Amino acid sequence: MTRRAEASLPRDYFEALYAADPDPWRFASSDYERAKYAATLAALPRPRYRRALEVGCSIGVLTAQLAARCDSLLAIDIAEAALAAARARCAGRPGLDFRRMAVPGDWPEGSFDLILLSEVAYYLDATDLARLATRVAAALTPGGEALLVHWIGETDYPLSGDAATERFLAAAGLPVIRQERASQYRLDLLHRPADAIAR
Repeated sequence: MTRRAEASLPRDYFEALYAADPDPWRFASSDYERAKYAATLAALPRPRYRRALEVGCSIGVLTAQLAARCDSLLAIDIAEAALAAARARCAGRPGLDFRRMAVPGDWPEGSFDLILLSEVAYYLDATDLARLATRVAAALTPGGEALLVHWIGETDYPLSGDAATERFLAAAGLPVIRQERASQYRLDLLHRPADAIAR
């Protein structure tokens, strides 16, 4: 069995990956990614969002598609090399901003009616993941949604896709309004009720 990392993966881990390969997970060419992105966008209940946050945008393949559904989209990533590629890929798209941030320690100001976490939660250890879930829940506007999409195969990350998602759901304390499970990934949609009080 693969030995898991015990702590949240650091910035150096990701910078080294992108230095070795500009698209280490084949986001731009994988059939798996293409199908998962289509399912991700199809799971969003609204045709358009006012202000969205994408945590872990990588090289911006999904970002480019999501931006078409958002008036304003803030895309963040821990690795500068990934952000440079994402900025180039998405150049000229209105309402799109990229920032280097390492969650949960870094977190943007303001609130969002959509927060997307695609293939990122399992890079964090349990403590950081709980803190991230709390930040996400607090940053959602009343009526806002958070969408998690995660690989459920074997990894050497601190948590598996299932464990990371279940821990996130428990810590966020928000109603889950949609769950789907494909052969290789799971999709979980959370909703902040319109009358919810921020923690």
